[in-house]
Amino acid sequence: MGSGKRGLVAAAVTVVCAVTVLGVPGTAFAAPTPTPSASPSVSNNDLEAVRKKLDKLYHSAAVATDEYNAAEEAAKTQSAQIVALAKKIVEGQEKLADLKKRAGAAAAAQYRSGGLPDEAHLLLSDDPQAFLDGTGRVLQGQRATKGLLAEMTRTQQDLEQYAKDASAQWRKLEDGRKAKAAAKKKIEKQIAAAEKLESQLEEEEKERLAELEAEAAHKAQTAWLDSGILKDIKGEASEKGRKAIEYATAQLGKPYEWGAEGPKTYDCSGLTSEAWASAGSGIPRTSQEQWKQLKRIDIEDMRPGDLIIYNDDASHVALYVGDGAIIHAPRPGRTVTVAGAGSMPILGVVRPDA
Repeated sequence: MGSGKRGLVAAAVTVVCAVTVLGVPGTAFAAPTPTPSASPSVSNNDLEAVRKKLDKLYHSAAVATDEYNAAEEAAKTQSAQIVALAKKIVEGQEKLADLKKRAGAAAAAQYRSGGLPDEAHLLLSDDPQAFLDGTGRVLQGQRATKGLLAEMTRTQQDLEQYAKDASAQWRKLEDGRKAKAAAKKKIEKQIAAAEKLESQLEEEEKERLAELEAEAAHKAQTAWLDSGILKDIKGEASEKGRKAIEYATAQLGKPYEWGAEGPKTYDCSGLTSEAWASAGSGIPRTSQEQWKQLKRIDIEDMRPGDLIIYNDDASHVALYVGDGAIIHAPRPGRTVTVAGAGSMPILGVVRPDA
């Protein structure tokens, strides 16, 4: 690992003392081994059931958060499209008014000439040269009139289409508003259920629950490291990747908040999208869209700055910082922290600056 990358990871560890990153080259990130508790009043089996229930509740909240964020992004896009269509409608109306004005002027000119069409005036002319000159003007006038009428027709058709498009976008915006409200309700319901479940525990039980969470993460990380995966991961961070890591490191300790993109609070994809925005690369807002749209990388080719997508439904994302460690915003009630890259089920890896 390069000295710059080691410094970034070291800085992260300084802020988050509850995790251990190796201070010497070749040692991988490992979560601390939990300390067993004494004489529990509630069995560890019962607390393990609580832990799994909490995981499910917070996972459901994470999925709903992605739905909420997706609806929010869609609403921004649809609102911008409505504004653009409204501008086109105004411009079209002004253009149509001008065309009607020109058509009216042509009609007035014909009225002033006695109501006779140009062809009739031409036939009544006694001057041969004037006849020839007039023939050209008549043809030009006919083409101009035909073009004017065609342009008016096209403009009217454009206005009708703009109105239809605007109406469709309004319907999408309303559907998105409903989807956003439903997602928010689901998030709040899941988080409230999780908080209620945790509130029923005594302080000593909460401490033991935290130990069980740490133990589960440690077990998963250890299994991941024992696979020898880090022997194959030797990539160096790109310039933008280093900037993204620097941004994420500066957010350590800030609270998780669903739907948040900083600067005081973050959800998981809010952190990763803002980290890469700070590096000059705009990426999708949600973890699911990051998984869908960004270039996928084999885990053996992973380098610091890449994003690791977690869970089969791509409901969580973290920034890989090297040596088997990630920085992420875990869930409600937690803060932006350093964790083991293998402490959660990995779906895959994507690269924002591929």
